[in-house]
Amino acid sequence: MRPPLQKRKGTEMNYIRNERFGQERALYNTRNAVVENCRFAGEEDGESFLKESSDITVKNCFMDLRYPMWHCEDLTVEDCEMTANCRAALWYDRNVTLRRCKMNGIKALRECVGVSLDAVEADSPEFGWRCKNIAVEGGKITSEYAFFESENIRADGLDFSGKYAFQYTKNVLLRSAKCKTKDAFWHAQNVTVQDCDLDGEYIGWYSDGLTLIGCRIRGTQPFCYCKNLRLINCTMEGCDLAFEYSDVDADVRGEILSVKNPLSGRIVADGFGEIILRGSKHECRAMIAVRKH
Repeated sequence: MRPPLQKRKGTEMNYIRNERFGQERALYNTRNAVVENCRFAGEEDGESFLKESSDITVKNCFMDLRYPMWHCEDLTVEDCEMTANCRAALWYDRNVTLRRCKMNGIKALRECVGVSLDAVEADSPEFGWRCKNIAVEGGKITSEYAFFESENIRADGLDFSGKYAFQYTKNVLLRSAKCKTKDAFWHAQNVTVQDCDLDGEYIGWYSDGLTLIGCRIRGTQPFCYCKNLRLINCTMEGCDLAFEYSDVDADVRGEILSVKNPLSGRIVADGFGEIILRGSKHECRAMIAVRKH
């Protein structure tokens, strides 16, 4: 096994180029290094090839082995491909930047602090769980469960598809995104969604402090059991049975297909297909009104 490369005071950066690594912990505890044009693959089927490393830049590398980058610090990964065999790629890392990478393994990112994703393409079930301080710029993420229980997320221009996005998240700003999803933002707290296209079912249930500004919203039964819900200058297409048992302040452009038993607050739209105020377990005091032109 190659001994770990460690930079001592006054020494230069180490470079590892054009090599193949297949063994267990091939570059374990490597420090102050650039790893470029390398392949982490082979019949040795080794794991954790960069575990416990720090001050590392990884460029143009191919990764086909499990658990490559755990407990790393100050890590930059650029133009790399992680195959479906590269499962659980980044866990317990701090200060991580990924640019133009393809991430295809399950559970690709978990329990990391300080993560920047720039033009990343990820196809990874259970992506981004329990992370903190995440910045996303562009890119495309496909994930059944994405960003579960993560905090302090800012995402611009993201293209997302999956089922259960941003559940139990806190402090999220999502802008200019396309989200084709189901059950997004369940139990989320302090979330702002601005100029986004949301297409899904049961969006926002049980959230507290969810604000949508200038969004296009499609799908059945959105925004039920919400607290402190706000919709500002949004449109709702095919949205039936909306706002059940929610505390809501909504200014919707166009028609809402149907509203059912909102708990409190105010709902204003250009029209309503149906307003259902019956069969409620709770007293519903919300004001529902057609906008005056």
